[in-house]
Amino acid sequence: MGSVARITNISARSETSFDDAVRVGIARANQTLRNVSGAWVKDQKVEIRDGEIVAYQVAMEVTFVLDD
Repeated sequence: MGSVARITNISARSETSFDDAVRVGIARANQTLRNVSGAWVKDQKVEIRDGEIVAYQVAMEVTFVLDD
């Protein structure tokens, strides 16, 4: 028997890096969703204040496999 997956869009933010923002987003998705199997980072952007980067944000599509 095959499997069926669903995709949800999330955005996550970090004051450290894009990599950390991805980790934050995946960690949070795993708290709410079961069977997270992958993610596609669709977009990245930074927040700038007074000429300095103060936050990193990613938009992701997170894939999770539905229960049988």
